[in-house]
Amino acid sequence: MTEETARTLVLGTRGSKLAVTQSQQVANAITAATGHPVRLEIIHTRGDKVQDRPLAEVGGKGLFTAELEAALLDGSVDLAVHSLKDLPTDDAPGLSLGAFPVRQDPRDVLVGCSLEDLAQGAVVGTGSLRRREQLAWVRPDLDLQDIRGNVDTRLMKRDRGDYRAIVLAMAGLRRLGIIRDDLYPLSVEQMVPAVAQGVLGVQCRAEDPVVHQILAGIDHAPTRLCARAERTFLAAFGGGCNVPVAAHVVVDGDHLHGVAVGPRDGAMSRVAADDGDPVRLGRALAVALGA
Repeated sequence: MTEETARTLVLGTRGSKLAVTQSQQVANAITAATGHPVRLEIIHTRGDKVQDRPLAEVGGKGLFTAELEAALLDGSVDLAVHSLKDLPTDDAPGLSLGAFPVRQDPRDVLVGCSLEDLAQGAVVGTGSLRRREQLAWVRPDLDLQDIRGNVDTRLMKRDRGDYRAIVLAMAGLRRLGIIRDDLYPLSVEQMVPAVAQGVLGVQCRAEDPVVHQILAGIDHAPTRLCARAERTFLAAFGGGCNVPVAAHVVVDGDHLHGVAVGPRDGAMSRVAADDGDPVRLGRALAVALGA
């Protein structure tokens, strides 16, 4: 290898167990595909520091990403791995998404009890406005309470009896290798996942052709298409986690099939669309919901 091809990449990551785990998985994939060593650099974000208020109150784009993006721009790190559902839909100036590794299971999962077996008035924990709106739509009798913290903290709160059930992303549990007897996945028909749920986005500087070439080795084209369609949909609503909309797209041959849910005419509504172009599909779903 030449000095450039042997370049060690510095990968910025949040400090949570899940963030470090999925960042290490990406680092390992890069090394396996290209031979480049990767070193992790822990960076703490505002979203990690504020744990005593609901996410909707903390608000703001880049809640879990701004500090990572700043480190990219000042050259402290070469890459940053994000759960793509946390990343604003518009690229920060000077940055771009260089790779979308293969998508993990996109479904939401109830931990503690199945949706059908939850008693009337049962307390269910979720920190997501999207999940809250969809649960209230299908089970208006439930007592939906906010929950914060990393995956382990949320599981501990459920297990000590603070909640009858909590809602988590199946992707995070799978990446952490968590196996329990009380996991009840929610189908897309029961709850449409967040835009790009289960997708990791590997961010880098836009003007770094060497890194872009390296990241091409771990990019998964079908995942990129689905993520582009779903993020196009979300962008039509202004993006961000304070918008109670959701969309999920799958690839079927030359076509993309999408389903979305969100408020329309004062009530929750579900729509579907098909197209071969991810941008057109995302826009069609958004228009159908009144964006």
